[in-house]
Amino acid sequence: MTRSDRYLLDNRQTEAGERFDAFASLFDPTTFRHLDGFGIGPGWRCWEVGAGGTSVVSWLAKKVGPTGRVLATDIDTSRVAAAARPPVEVRVHDVGAEEPPGEGFDLVHARLVLVHVPDRDRALRSMVKALRPGGRLLVEDADPALQPLLCPDEHGPEQQLANRLRKGFRRLLAERGADLSYGRRLPRLLREAGLHRVEADAYFPVSSPAGAALESATIRQIRDQLVAEGYATDQDIDRHLANVAAGGMDLATAPMISAWGRKA
Repeated sequence: MTRSDRYLLDNRQTEAGERFDAFASLFDPTTFRHLDGFGIGPGWRCWEVGAGGTSVVSWLAKKVGPTGRVLATDIDTSRVAAAARPPVEVRVHDVGAEEPPGEGFDLVHARLVLVHVPDRDRALRSMVKALRPGGRLLVEDADPALQPLLCPDEHGPEQQLANRLRKGFRRLLAERGADLSYGRRLPRLLREAGLHRVEADAYFPVSSPAGAALESATIRQIRDQLVAEGYATDQDIDRHLANVAAGGMDLATAPMISAWGRKA
């Protein structure tokens, strides 16, 4: 995430904490599986880019121990500040506009960050530059254009309304510069950045309590923008939030594509 008034999902809003909790429930198992596969352990030096919340930072801190280092950066560190104790350092930093905050990292990780960064190419170069030779980069980002529906099983009016609001959300993101098809390009971009042994996979949750919590928090956070841009009425949003709370819909997320590689 970069320092920009155009960012739709401000960390300072109340609903942001709910969204970070939902992301942790949905995506932490996938992220941790990949990081464990790298062999992360005591003494590793890690940079968590666009940290947002604390779940990944805290997990990394336990893995690297007192001899390691975890640098957590974001343009707004208010929600990750609580994790700022050794071996964790929290720093305000704009990955798309500033030089990397150091070099020689064993691991650099960014999750659901670059899709929102205007200068994604610069951000990716910065993360690669920060790695030591042999260091690992893991970038995980959504691809809303690959699967644009909130309810893939659109079998009734509740699902149709949900998908209409999701379409409005996607338009708001695109209007603010988000790249809705970024995730699928990550393997190629990592190879073009000079990384070796590049691999990728995708995780696509279709129905879960965390998915419903994420949808409720997101819609409440962007409610005013949806109404102001004419993508929904207040009545539409009230009805949709009631439908979500009733628990009868299967609510999917966009696929999260994880891509990783090693610096030569």
